[in-house]
Amino acid sequence: MLVGPVFTRELATAPRSWRLYLSRAIYIAALFGLVCTAWLILFGSQPVRTLGDLSRFGAAVFALLAPVQLAMAIGFSALLTAAAVAQEKDRRTLDLLLMTRMTNSELVVGKLLASMLTVLVLILAAVPLFMLLALLGGVSHAQILRVMGVTLAAAAAAGSLGSTIALWREKTFQTLAMTALALMLWLLAGEGIAAMASDEPLALGVDASHWAIAVSPLRAIFAAAAPRTEFTPMFADAPWLGASSDVFTIAAAGMALALNLLAILLVRVWNPTREARPQTADETHNEIDESAAPRDVHAAPGRTKEVWDNPILWREVCTWAYGKKVVVVRLAYLAIFAACAWGVYGILKTEPVNAAGGAMPDASRPLVPLLVLGLVLVNALAVTSITNERDSGALDLLLVTDLTPKEIIFGKLWGVLFNAKEMIVLPALLCVVCWWYERISTENLLFMLGSLAVLNAFVAMLGVHSGMTYPNSRSAVGVSIGTLLFLLLGVAVCMRMMVAFQANFENQLLSFVAFMLGGGAGLFFALGRRNPSPAIWWASMLAPFATFYVISTFLQLSYGAAALVTILMYGFATATLLIPAIFEFDVATGRTTARDI
Repeated sequence: MLVGPVFTRELATAPRSWRLYLSRAIYIAALFGLVCTAWLILFGSQPVRTLGDLSRFGAAVFALLAPVQLAMAIGFSALLTAAAVAQEKDRRTLDLLLMTRMTNSELVVGKLLASMLTVLVLILAAVPLFMLLALLGGVSHAQILRVMGVTLAAAAAAGSLGSTIALWREKTFQTLAMTALALMLWLLAGEGIAAMASDEPLALGVDASHWAIAVSPLRAIFAAAAPRTEFTPMFADAPWLGASSDVFTIAAAGMALALNLLAILLVRVWNPTREARPQTADETHNEIDESAAPRDVHAAPGRTKEVWDNPILWREVCTWAYGKKVVVVRLAYLAIFAACAWGVYGILKTEPVNAAGGAMPDASRPLVPLLVLGLVLVNALAVTSITNERDSGALDLLLVTDLTPKEIIFGKLWGVLFNAKEMIVLPALLCVVCWWYERISTENLLFMLGSLAVLNAFVAMLGVHSGMTYPNSRSAVGVSIGTLLFLLLGVAVCMRMMVAFQANFENQLLSFVAFMLGGGAGLFFALGRRNPSPAIWWASMLAPFATFYVISTFLQLSYGAAALVTILMYGFATATLLIPAIFEFDVATGRTTARDI
């Protein structure tokens, strides 16, 4: 078989617990909750009297749910596949799989399908809900099929990307960071092509707008969700390729196939890693010759290094704790920063100083992907700083030393912030540039910098908390980055719904109550289930309501109130995660359970 025993092991040996079915139910309930929330907003703002009103509502909700599902599919496909393969490499079980009779295709494709199984099931489970929207009118079955095709192809491409990078790289952080950077470059490529729009065709007789849809998954999902009044193929000489969104589906499927072929061909070249490979005869002979030479047993080899009072912080700052290839991650981030900075510079040169840009000035819009990427990378660095120690067995050694919990936790936090200094400083620098060109005021600059500092501290502490609480590395990475992605996706969905259904923001609170209560319960389940505390419960339940207030005040141009609530809420959430990590360190790491056994 193509998938082989790896897929069978992942699928058949895992116990079918209640979580398997609960995840599907929660996902469909969340999508249905968005539909009900949109209906309550629409019903509270204007009367619904005719079938035309229902059809317009169905089309608007369909256009809202389609990109939400796409973001979930791309993010979690790449995350789950990358984390699953990285866990196999950290635990050295991938080397055992390579010594079996399995072929390369069975290993690569089986692991990919097993990791993406949850995402594929969720996508297919949402099909009946989309079909129900078609009953309202305004949405055809062809639109639903196009949206599902774009979503499945993009998920396959993202999952193949995460699997290939994980098989290639050695460190978990390198895998997660390079996967996130590649996804961001994918999205920015489409936006860059769209910015080249002109009256002349860009290439092959096709203008830039169609090429942007064929490249960007975000633009492709909007094009697929839009009704087609007439069929216009992207290439006149090849009408069988379909429209621009159909070309994206074909291209994404081809990208997934090419990445898997590359991984199949090179999986045994990349693995096992250089450190795990046996030494050659020449290397063994050189070691014997060196051991035969007389040496001073009291002399330490190499140059001695002075270790700081906090050895955890010294290791994070003064050594290559995350591998030397982390330089590639920094260079890729600098490339994305250069693209965003160029976009900001172009807007600053063309936009008048006093131009009204709504809630967000046009010059600051290229900052959004850079800020989101920075938060994801800081969180990934924080969670892998703990999971790598646990998988290598170094965490057990740290627990028997005389290091205090405060030294371990703050050493990791300060080390994470130091290694991610580019992701923290460079977005703040662009904010200062916008202030210098008078696009934002001085007080708004202070609000932005203060909010960024608190959010970076929160995502770093979230990663450390997840890494300490969950003994399984895959679960820790999934909970940490998944929680962050859900927060970011929730903010984007709420803002889109508030703008799409124009009504008083105060009247929308009742419509979002159930949605926010469910989000708070999910946060507490992820953060406080294994180590519950009243403070974490309050932070989890208050965070969705505080975020709703931040969004509504931000859209009403009350930047000071939005920044103040952001700093207070996520500062409190950071403290609720930090204090138990220090004062209940044994409970958080599971050391008390190990002692009892």
